[in-house]
Amino acid sequence: MTRLFSVLVGGRVVVNRMTDRPSTRRAARHGGVALVVAFAVGACATNPVTGEREFVLMSESEEKEIGRQADVEIRQEMGVYEDQRLQSYVEEIGLKMAATSHRPDLPWHFTIVDSAAINAFALPGGYIYITRGILAYLGDEAQLAGVLGHEVGHVTARHAVQAYTRAFGAQLGLTIGGILAPATRPFSGLAETGLGLLFLKYGRDDEVQSDRLGAEYAVTNGWDPDGVPAMLSTLARLEETSDRRGIPNWLSTHPDPASRVGEVAAIVKQLEAKAGSARLVVDRSGYLERIDGMIYGDNPDQGIVRGRDFLHPVLRFALRFPAGWEVQNSETQVAAKDPAEEIYMILTLAERRLQNIERGAIENMRRAGYRIRSGGMTTINGLDAHVGTYEGNAEGLGRALARVAHIRHRNEVYMLGGLASVAVYPRVEREFDESIRSFRPLSADEAENIKPNRISLYVVREGDTWQAIAQRAGQDIIRPSTLAIMNGSPTNEQPRPGDRIKIVVAG
Repeated sequence: MTRLFSVLVGGRVVVNRMTDRPSTRRAARHGGVALVVAFAVGACATNPVTGEREFVLMSESEEKEIGRQADVEIRQEMGVYEDQRLQSYVEEIGLKMAATSHRPDLPWHFTIVDSAAINAFALPGGYIYITRGILAYLGDEAQLAGVLGHEVGHVTARHAVQAYTRAFGAQLGLTIGGILAPATRPFSGLAETGLGLLFLKYGRDDEVQSDRLGAEYAVTNGWDPDGVPAMLSTLARLEETSDRRGIPNWLSTHPDPASRVGEVAAIVKQLEAKAGSARLVVDRSGYLERIDGMIYGDNPDQGIVRGRDFLHPVLRFALRFPAGWEVQNSETQVAAKDPAEEIYMILTLAERRLQNIERGAIENMRRAGYRIRSGGMTTINGLDAHVGTYEGNAEGLGRALARVAHIRHRNEVYMLGGLASVAVYPRVEREFDESIRSFRPLSADEAENIKPNRISLYVVREGDTWQAIAQRAGQDIIRPSTLAIMNGSPTNEQPRPGDRIKIVVAG
C-alpha cells in the first residue's frame, strides 16, 4: 500500500503516488500515453511459433519498446523483491529457456515482483514477471521452469500482442469499479497508464499452446517437462485459498488450469519418450534451499495484515477491521469484506491532502456521487478527522449508505469507510464506527517490531499433522489445507515423518 492509492471520483481514476520522485511520476504518465499511441498502426505479420500470418497492431520494434516502457511502471508500482540471489536464480533459468525458444533474440528479462499474489505474467517484448507469492507453492525447479517456460511461450507466440490488439479493437474495454466497492478491483489504479491491459485473460487455446511450449522449452534444456502439469495441478487446487492481493492471481488471468492438466500430460509423455534415457532435472532440494527464508504473505514495507488488524510500519498507523471479515492488502488500497454479505470497508488515500478536512471530505464524496446526510469534525486517537454518513448508488448494491472518515495523519489524509445497502446499513453501522475509531498512530518501537512471516524448511516428525504445524505458525497465518497444497500433498493425507517440507514461521 506504500506505492499507490487510487479512488474513483466522478468517473475518473485519481492516482496518488507516495514518492518524492516527481520526475519518475512524470515519466510513468508519459509512458502510459506512449503505450496507447503505439497501437495506432497495424499490419500482418508471421507468428514465430505457428508460421501463420496474423493481423497485429504492433511491429516487433514497437513490441520491444512497449515492454521496455511498461517494465518501468511494473517495477515502480509493484516493486522488485529484494533478494538478489533468488532473482539471479530465476533469471538464469528463464534466460536459458528463452535462448532456445522461437524468439531467442528478444531482450529477455525475468523479474520476481514483491507481491503475495499467486501469479506470473508476460509483457510484449520479452519481459517476464513472477510473484514471490507463486514461488511458495512451487515444489521444485522443474515446476519453476514450467511456469517460466509457459510465460516465455506467451511471448514467443505473441499472445500478449494479440490480447493488446483485441483490447484496442474493443476500445480498451476496461471497466473500473466505483468508490467503496474495491474488493474485486485491486488493480484499478494502473488502468490510466495502460498497464491494466496486462491482466486481460488469455483464451483457452493460448493457454494450451503456452503449456505445450513451456514443456518443450523445459525438456530442451534438461528439465523434467512434468513440472508443467504438476504446477497446473497445484494452482488448480488453490482456487479457494489463493491470495488475490495486489494483482490478479493466476486463476483470474490463466483460465481453467485443471482441465488443461490432461492435455499437457499427454504432450509430456511424448517429450519424455523423445528424451529417452536422458536424465531430466527435477531438483526439489535445490529449489527449497533457495526459497528458504523468503517472505510469505504481506511485506511490512507495504503494510501487513495480521488477522483482522492492518499495520503499516512505514506509514506508521494501524487499524482493526470487523471480526471474521476477509482483509486484503494491495498496492492501491486495503479492502475488507463480510464473507457472508455484500458489505465492504476500504482504506485509501484521499484525493488531495485537503487543507480543510471537513470541506474537502464532503467535496471528495460529492464528486464520487455521494451526498452527506450528517457528519462533523472530531478526533480519533489524537488525530483530526471528519466522520460523516453519506448516501449514494453503489455498483451491485443499488441505493447505499456509507460511513466514511477522512483522517489526517503525518501530512496525509486517509479515507476509511464502510459501505452497505440502505436495508443492511443500520445493522452494521456500529461495526463501521468501531473500525473507524480503531485507526491510530504506531509508535516507533511498535513499527520496528513488525516483521514479515517467512518460508522455512522443516523435517516432519512422528505424530505431526498439517493442523498442528499450521497452529505452530500462529493464529491466521496459514490454513492447514493451504500448507498441504503448498507441499503438494492431498489435504486428506497427513505429512510423512522424515519428509522435508515448507512451513511458514511468524515474523
